[in-house]
Amino acid sequence: MVVDDYEPWRRHICSVLKTQTEIQVIAQALDGLEAVQKAQELCPDLILLDIGLPALNGIEAARRIRELSPQSKVLFISQETSTDIVLGALDTGAGGYVVKADVRGELLAALNAVLRGEKYVSTRLAERIRKSVRPIRRGLDRHRRNPRAPTTFRS
Repeated sequence: MVVDDYEPWRRHICSVLKTQTEIQVIAQALDGLEAVQKAQELCPDLILLDIGLPALNGIEAARRIRELSPQSKVLFISQETSTDIVLGALDTGAGGYVVKADVRGELLAALNAVLRGEKYVSTRLAERIRKSVRPIRRGLDRHRRNPRAPTTFRS
């Protein structure tokens, strides 16, 4: 399923996906609420989801989809490159995140990785995301060793 409010972009993504014989686009949605409804109804294997959607943003839509169609995997495709937004998107349990500007070179690799159960983040974001996640993991590790200690995250 392809979810984006900009119809020419949805058409472009669908045309790229049509070149892959093992992939079938079963639905399209214009906003987050429609995405949630169609995900619950159709239980697609994969949902390509934008973040900046009307009615319900993509991050909140992904959270709801995870509850209603837990077997559906989510790959975000968005123009957003803010580390906080990308991490927020991935925190929904999404399998990956591709910046729209990188779709030509990375969409199929990302799609295949997510379908295999792997994580994928656009090359332009990967290092920045890794640097952001390391301090969080170190803080969680310290907290696990001493659960009564206050949890702080430092780099």
